[in-house]
Amino acid sequence: MGRVERLQRDDGNTIAYATTEGRTPTVVFLGGFRSDMTGTKAVALEAWAEKTGRAFLRFDYLGHGQSSGRFEDGTIGRWLDDSLAVLDRLTSGRLVLVGSSMGGWLSLLAARARPERLAGLVLIAAAPDFTERMLLKGLSPEDRVTLERDGRLERPSQYSPEPSVFTWKLIEEGRDHLLLDKPLALPCPVRLLHGQSDPDVPWEYSLQIAKHLDAPEVITTFIKGGDHRLSTPADIARLIATVEELVS
Repeated sequence: MGRVERLQRDDGNTIAYATTEGRTPTVVFLGGFRSDMTGTKAVALEAWAEKTGRAFLRFDYLGHGQSSGRFEDGTIGRWLDDSLAVLDRLTSGRLVLVGSSMGGWLSLLAARARPERLAGLVLIAAAPDFTERMLLKGLSPEDRVTLERDGRLERPSQYSPEPSVFTWKLIEEGRDHLLLDKPLALPCPVRLLHGQSDPDVPWEYSLQIAKHLDAPEVITTFIKGGDHRLSTPADIARLIATVEELVS
């Protein structure tokens, strides 16, 4: 695996990242909410890049994985800012962004901000606008009162022994970055992958995303029985084949 390095941010925080040298377009992996760059998909893509001589980058947002900062201080805007800093300072040339869950939202926002650099987008169980459409909508009236009153809410996580922490700031700031309220024009082909047994982001969500995208080509693939992570060997093989199609 690539050696972990640190990118200094203006506020004193550091972003942990690992790069693989190779041919462009550079493939960049953007992980999900509370996920990190040591996950199965990121590491599998890195191994593929090393084997095929492709440029690759994985990184952790503020408060995630090996990056500094408190998770609770993170917002969609801050994590987007981290993503753009990584793209601007650590890569050159064209990019294929691979975004998983919340990383799919950030990939779409990054593509909108840097359209001239995009060669392709691969979105895995993408969750744009999840703060408003899933998190807030899914709360009981009692939990919503708690979140607004205390500014934070802890919920059990099925992916970690630690509870998931949601902040009111995450919800409010997320409203500045909503995408599905208007069409999104993108200059590159887009691939959406979604498991039909995803307990976190309904597979129909990818249909809504595809409908909103104005791109040269949008292909949506549903995996019967697939979960949210899509990290089985068959899922990884499908992901790599999808990325290979876009980089070639």
